[in-house]
Amino acid sequence: MTELHAVTAGGERVSAVLRRERYEPGAVELLWSAARVWRLFPEIGTTGTAGMDALLRAWRAELDAESPGEDSACVVTWPSHDAEAIRAFLDHGLAPVTALATRTEPPEVVERPGVTVRQARPDDFAAVLDLALEIFDYSSLVALPRREHTEDLLAPRLRTKLEQDTGTVWVAEIGGIVAGLADCSWVDVTGEAGAAELLPPGSWGYLNNVGTAREVRGRGIGRTLAAAAHAYFHERGAAGTYLYYNPPNPLSSVFWHRRGYRPLWTIWEVRPASLLR
Repeated sequence: MTELHAVTAGGERVSAVLRRERYEPGAVELLWSAARVWRLFPEIGTTGTAGMDALLRAWRAELDAESPGEDSACVVTWPSHDAEAIRAFLDHGLAPVTALATRTEPPEVVERPGVTVRQARPDDFAAVLDLALEIFDYSSLVALPRREHTEDLLAPRLRTKLEQDTGTVWVAEIGGIVAGLADCSWVDVTGEAGAAELLPPGSWGYLNNVGTAREVRGRGIGRTLAAAAHAYFHERGAAGTYLYYNPPNPLSSVFWHRRGYRPLWTIWEVRPASLLR
């Protein structure tokens, strides 16, 4: 880790911690992350846009002494409702690639004639993997590029979840054909690391990968799947549910807000890291 210090034009001092991360081939983090990440943790107090601008300039100067490479990124996770920093992020080439959103409302009751939601079984593996890859394909159009070995990274985890019968993976069927997927998990938020840096303490339901086959979109399948997941976690005492979505995604950015999700943190990113201005 490296400490960064900067001073605004008005003489106010700000600081940050810069953490470098590296993921080796085969790491599951490569599904959503660059192989090398420069992650900034700013402390700007009440300095607003000026303070963030000063820190980002210091960050740019720090990168001048390094060689990030193409598979790299500069990343800042920042409160979604703090508008004052947004101007600085945009001016320095960062984009709002991902948002963490939460939902704590009671589940909605959704029934769609002809749509059946059930827990996924081991024999659904091929259909579940195909849907997961289709979701990644679409996301790659509006967010992070899909990696060549995405299937190799996804398959072992999905197969294990289905074989262990965790009860948190659902599929939606139309006429007996699997047409939708909700891949979810329990996450216990404790201590000060991991999810505890972003969420209040408690047991949360995490909606990791939810989507429907392209040819049947618009029939309420996604809404039915989401409602089933929300009911499952609510009935078992979850503090709420959360997920990550891509603000540039014209489908998910509308869909999840209608389901009651509100952005809590926004992940600003630029790839490769050398493009930070």
